[in-house]
Amino acid sequence: MSDESIRRYTDGRVPEPGIKHLFSAENRFQRRLDVEAALAQAEADVGLIPEDAAGAIEAAARIEKLDMSRIAEATATASHPLMPLVDELARVVGPEHGEWIHWGATTQNITQTADILVLRDVHRALKRHLATTLRALSELADSSAAVPMPGRTHSQHAVPVTFGFKAAVWIDELTATVDRLERLEDRLFRVLMGGAVGTFASFGPQGRAVERGVAERLGLGTMPVPSRAVNDGMVEFVVVLGLLAGTAGKIGKDVYTLMQPEFGEAFEPIPAGTVGSSTMPHKRNPQLALDVQSMSAQVRALTGPALESMLHDHEANGGMTALLEDVIGQAAVLSGDLLVRLSVIMSGLEVDEQRMRANLALSEGLMGSESLMLELGERIGRQSAHEIVFELAQAAAVGDASFLDLLLRDATVREHLDPERIRRLIDPSSYLGESVAIARDLARHARAVADRLEFRAEADTIAAMDAAAVDVPRDGLDLTTV
Repeated sequence: MSDESIRRYTDGRVPEPGIKHLFSAENRFQRRLDVEAALAQAEADVGLIPEDAAGAIEAAARIEKLDMSRIAEATATASHPLMPLVDELARVVGPEHGEWIHWGATTQNITQTADILVLRDVHRALKRHLATTLRALSELADSSAAVPMPGRTHSQHAVPVTFGFKAAVWIDELTATVDRLERLEDRLFRVLMGGAVGTFASFGPQGRAVERGVAERLGLGTMPVPSRAVNDGMVEFVVVLGLLAGTAGKIGKDVYTLMQPEFGEAFEPIPAGTVGSSTMPHKRNPQLALDVQSMSAQVRALTGPALESMLHDHEANGGMTALLEDVIGQAAVLSGDLLVRLSVIMSGLEVDEQRMRANLALSEGLMGSESLMLELGERIGRQSAHEIVFELAQAAAVGDASFLDLLLRDATVREHLDPERIRRLIDPSSYLGESVAIARDLARHARAVADRLEFRAEADTIAAMDAAAVDVPRDGLDLTTV
């Protein structure tokens, strides 16, 4: 998991996502120490190591007590991701109890379990950002529930919708992502504590008891088969982030399009002083929407390598493990960067209702063709009505006469529909279907999901107060160098 992420010139416009620092060497090493301490305590509970040794290991397992430069030098020599940390911890613990560190465990038992603790913090941060975004979307859907605008399919005018309906589409997909994130928790947040290949051979008959003890201390679950080749829970997390990125990218593309002068219907917030172009002073570029689209592409591209990492040969393949570590770190950091931008966009989105109504009028009633065709079809049959309205609509699209004029001139239409009825049927604001109700229903749903996420975040914070706090620098050592 990389400690580096691409720095963007828009970083100053958005809040710090609170995810990148979770992948610093200091934080990840501290989580490894947490796992070693939990392992020692669990083993002492079942008599595998002395209780005094477990106490000494737990007391020493703090990153500030270790010499990071010694770990870095030893890593360069040993070319091993964990043993230099174990050796340094043993030095600090002292010769009497240091030999009991890492008893019966293999490296991946510690590193993967520690990374799961990191991912739990990532997971919580992403849900907090989703709650903020959904809260903003609920207000947007409510306030614009009845604001009509052109519905577009294949980038052409279709039938009218409301802007609240469009926001409801975004809400629906984002709340589905929340559901996916919550449903994968039991498959993701589990200790890997089965020894070299997952059989508990090194722990003897107390293996399952040790596993349970570690899990309870870390607040994690256990694996039915603690094999190092089982990584589908972590892969699922990346795939869900890919789905989240797909939804966010679609939203970003919508905002990007709506900001075009030819549309002019909605705009991401543009703070005073924001420069769109070095040479064109008038530019109001959709910077954050563009960020969201580019980050979406990057996250979605990571789902392929994540799925590839499932192809362990036999009981473990370090290459596949390393691949997933790198991919999941990139996906997590990018997802945080993406979500804070999406939240800022939704919280400050400017909706131009007048422009939406003006754009509705561009087709001069053609958007009402379905409405009129269905009512006429009740009198002369759907297919016959479709043929008549189709011919008139196509003539209006390429000729000088308006759709309304052509309808009023057509004998069959006039025979069955009076002029006032024709005008009402092709009025876009009279053909919104359930747009308003859907928008308000989804606004309520978004608030309910945001409420639940915020309640759970508060509960997690209270629970975390019982754990030792770790003051982790924002820019730590890169694990590739230590």
